[in-house]
Amino acid sequence: MRRRIPMLARVLILLAFSLCAWPARAHALTIYTEEWPPITFQRNGIADGMAVEVVREIQGRIHDNSPIEVVPWARGYKDLLTTPGVMLFTVGRSEAREKQMTLLGPIAVSQTVLLARKGEAAKLLALGAGIYQRPVGAYRGSIFADAASAAGFVEVDLAPTPQLTAQKMLMGRYDMWVEGGFVVASVLKDIHQPANAVEVVRVLESLELYLAFSRGTSAEEVKRWQDGFAAIKKDGTFKRIYNKWLPRDAPPMEMKLLGVPPGTAR
Repeated sequence: MRRRIPMLARVLILLAFSLCAWPARAHALTIYTEEWPPITFQRNGIADGMAVEVVREIQGRIHDNSPIEVVPWARGYKDLLTTPGVMLFTVGRSEAREKQMTLLGPIAVSQTVLLARKGEAAKLLALGAGIYQRPVGAYRGSIFADAASAAGFVEVDLAPTPQLTAQKMLMGRYDMWVEGGFVVASVLKDIHQPANAVEVVRVLESLELYLAFSRGTSAEEVKRWQDGFAAIKKDGTFKRIYNKWLPRDAPPMEMKLLGVPPGTAR
């Protein structure tokens, strides 16, 4: 004879199964990053790097399980500008970008440097104002390409990745390369070149890097990320992660929410 399970027991069993099957939280965001070591990169098909570790720590605090996709910068940036519910990191702060997106951070501060092949910096500096007539390279859609143009360089060659940009300069396709200072050694390593293959001509600017949210992302979602980020800065977790990856640099401990007000429709 089959025993009957009481109604209350059935309800409790179904509830238990439902809770086990329910995800930590539905994916509220599409999260993109790029190949820009050691800040963000892909290792064995999995996103890694200083900023990735910070983002995952925030996700743990706010119970978000959205996957982090490593995509070409141009794709991630296009979606950031056109699609609600997108977060891209890291994004350099600029006046133009503050009119297009919501910026949360900073997550890092980099120097934008102008680089030349080893032994050529002095010769280029001796050109004076003529240096701005010499060709430079940067990767397409990056804040570094904008910085080169803003500095006054009239010929800016755009490549799809930092690695290709560096290769083209070392091959003599152009004289200088504009990049974020703390990724130069990693980019050169990727193309099997020593760190001393290049030298700094000058520092163009100091650049704050942020998590960027697209227009149309809900104010509630941005607030959750803001609270989670503030928490890991307050309890020392952010500083520990930053120092692990960038031991020579001081972590930015302030919190800023800039640009388009969260929740603003497209």
